[in-house]
This record gives sequence, C-alpha cells and structure tokens, in this order.
Amino acid sequence: MVSSPHETMHHFFRKETAMMVRNFQRLFHVPFPEARDIAVLNTDLTEVTPVERRVDTLMRVDTDEGNYLFAYESQGKRDESKRGSWAYYLAYLYAKYGIEPVLIVLTQSRATARWAARPIRLGLREWPSLTVRPLVLGPDNVPKITDEKQAMEDPSLAAFSAIVHGRGSDAAAILESLASALRTIESDSAGMLAQFVDTGLVNPQAKEIWRNLMTQVSYFFRHPVAEQVREEGREEGRAQDRAEMTLRILEWRGLSVPGVVRDRVLACSDTEQLTVWAERAVHVSDPADLFTPGAGPSKADQD
Repeated sequence: MVSSPHETMHHFFRKETAMMVRNFQRLFHVPFPEARDIAVLNTDLTEVTPVERRVDTLMRVDTDEGNYLFAYESQGKRDESKRGSWAYYLAYLYAKYGIEPVLIVLTQSRATARWAARPIRLGLREWPSLTVRPLVLGPDNVPKITDEKQAMEDPSLAAFSAIVHGRGSDAAAILESLASALRTIESDSAGMLAQFVDTGLVNPQAKEIWRNLMTQVSYFFRHPVAEQVREEGREEGRAQDRAEMTLRILEWRGLSVPGVVRDRVLACSDTEQLTVWAERAVHVSDPADLFTPGAGPSKADQD
C-alpha cells in the first residue's frame, strides 16, 4: 500500500527539481547542463486498456543543450516486477514525447539502492537490445548534512538528506542542522520543507525529534503543499481499500476472479470508479462484467 514516506520521496522532487539538477554532478557524478525551464507532466503511461501504468512523478527539464524527462520512482523495497515496468516506462516515454527519459530511483534503504542500481539488460547476453541504468539516490550517495552552515547553503538538499538518513544514527544531528537552516529562509519555503520531512520520516524516534524541534515554529503543520501530499497518500489508501473490498464481494458470492480482473481492479486509483465496480460486484454473475457500463441490478430489482 502506498505510504506517506513513499509519496514524500517523489513529491519532494516535484517542488525541488531545481535542487536535483543543481546537485546532479555532486550526487550522481554525472554532468548535466543548467535547467532553463522545468514542468510537471502527467504521470499516466497507460497505453491499452486494461493495462494501467504510472510513474510516481514525471518532470520535463529544458536546458540549452537539450530537453529531458525525469521519471522519479520511490522504492521502499526490492520488487523484481519493477525491472520490467521501468524498461517499459522509458521506452514509452521516448516514443510518446520524443525526448530523452532519465529514470531516477529514490530510496531510504541501502539494500534497495544496490538492487535498483543494477543495470537491466533485455535481449541477448552479449548483445542486449535494451539496457536500463537507473540513477539511484539513497543512503550511500546522499550526503549526511550535519553541519549547520552546510545546511544553510542548500536547505533543500539538507531536507532530502534528513528524509533519506532519517533512520540512521546521524538522524538527530541532521535534523538539528536542518531546523537551524530553515529559520534563515522565507517561511513559505521553510514550511514546505518542514512538512516534507515530517511526512517522509519513517522512524518514529526521528519523527518525534523533528516535531520537538519544530514546536516553536509557527509555519509547521500548516503548509498547504504538505496537506496535499498527505491527502494524496490518504486517497491512495482509500482506493486500495475499496479495490480489495470489490474483490472480496465477488469472492464472498462464490465467483472465481480471473487474474486479469483482479489486476485491473487493484491497479485502479480512481475511488469513484472503484465505487461503481463495488456496486456492480453485488449483482454481476461474471466478474468481467464489472467493467461493462450498465451491468448491475435490473430496474425491477431496484424497485
């Protein structure tokens, strides 16, 4: 199920893509030209119904040397199915936009970072037809910013450092330096970063430390951007619950649910659509009829 830390990792870069570009060489040791313009794009990569695929966050970055698509993926743990999905994402994005796509994986886990960084090679062993090499940001290459002066130089990177290293032994020092840095920038930006850190931390002790540091700061807990992130996380949870309820109704009625039906229901994130399917699940005799407009109780049944 989608969680607040998962949402925070990629939502952070919707607001802080300029920070990412600015730190490309430092974090990835990959040269990248300065961005002229940055735009958020639609994350839906659906091609043919009923297959639905979405990247976590998609950005277009224009530079004087060319334009790029940044596809951000938050990854909490190893998931072998992602290797096929990531290859699909990049091929589809290039075919759709005609712009070079860059896959960036964000994780708070060293083991997940090592797994995600492995090249994905499709085709013959000696002559792969497609090679995917994700850029991975995790505990091994995101700096631990424990120095207050360094945090003030780049508060956005300091905030991301706090999220990535929030369950390590240096978490308290990182959070303290960040708290000091946020007091030196304008309140809107400080509020947004403070909220991202709050929702991104997975360690309860680190979260408690952060909230204690922020108790005297008026902008904490009130920034609308962070509330939107939390609401989207809650919406994802509601959609997951509704999808599972739809499948349980079918199973309770003794219907065998084909894999293609199960996958389509679980992949849907539209709560209104899932509500319609749940209502149909009470009446349909074939699970595939969930997706048929008009399927459901007859007028006589309703009367």
